[in-house]
Amino acid sequence: MMWQFLLAVIGGFALLVWGADRFVVGAAATARNLGVAPLIIGLTIVGMGTSAPEMLVSAMAAWDGNPGLGMGNAIGSNIANVGLILGLTALIVPLQVSSITLRREFPVLLGIMLVAFILVADGDLNRLDGGLLLLGMGLMLVWLVWLGLNSRGDGVDPLLAEYTEEIPVGMAMPAALGWLALGLVVLLVSSRVLIWGAVGIAEAMGVSDLIIGLTLVALGTSLPELAASIMSALKGEHDIALGNVIGSNMFNLLGVLGLPGLIHPSAVEPEMLSRDFSVMAGLTVLLLFFAYSYRRRARHVNRIEGGVLLLVYLGYIGLLYWSLAPQQI
Repeated sequence: MMWQFLLAVIGGFALLVWGADRFVVGAAATARNLGVAPLIIGLTIVGMGTSAPEMLVSAMAAWDGNPGLGMGNAIGSNIANVGLILGLTALIVPLQVSSITLRREFPVLLGIMLVAFILVADGDLNRLDGGLLLLGMGLMLVWLVWLGLNSRGDGVDPLLAEYTEEIPVGMAMPAALGWLALGLVVLLVSSRVLIWGAVGIAEAMGVSDLIIGLTLVALGTSLPELAASIMSALKGEHDIALGNVIGSNMFNLLGVLGLPGLIHPSAVEPEMLSRDFSVMAGLTVLLLFFAYSYRRRARHVNRIEGGVLLLVYLGYIGLLYWSLAPQQI
């Protein structure tokens, strides 16, 4: 049966990525045909597109009674985004960090991490916690639109340009609605297949849903961002490579972590607070330390620092492996 579970996970990931892309294309084209400004479409629909797989997997897992998988997906994706994606990207192309990112995006991300930790520190993710996190996601979307409308020329434009370029032009409403509906159906089906395979692997290995969410599911849902970040860095679009990861981590903590609390309130495993939250926060602070250096005129994450981030991620995966009981391995 293990091969069936693995096949379900691989196929589910592939369909999930394709479905998310088609859903975003259809939703963006529909909004454009309805007269919504490209700026707003780019900063909301397209901007959330990279986190759509994580959000849907988290919601469906909680709906099926496996909230730990959704929680692990949220935290594990953030760890993979910084350690694996930015670490590997910086190894290939050193990443320049703009002052606006240091001054604005990093503090917001750190603030969101603190709020998320406070809400789950009591060992419980309930509906109030989930509702507050999702409310925070709504406020963040409003903040992004406000920034886009009032911050022209101060570092937002490269990321905004990337988002608006992905909005289809000239797509008729029937085609837009068709892609929207097809993308939604594929997302729902693929997420169910993926969760079935992931839970099956967890049961076969004797590990918790949290561990599978932190590793297998988090890695799979982060792979599209890995490709996007590397391609953006190779094209010299460093703001986009870094901005996508920071934005995704914000959405993960607010939306992906909030949905299990709202749909299926449950206890938070102590290891998630003491181990996984600590690694996530530590990697984020380490990234900020590397980027914010007074010794260099150009603030950037170089290859050595990228290698350190990647090694921390690999060490974390090793820690998860060795933390399992011998009979579970």
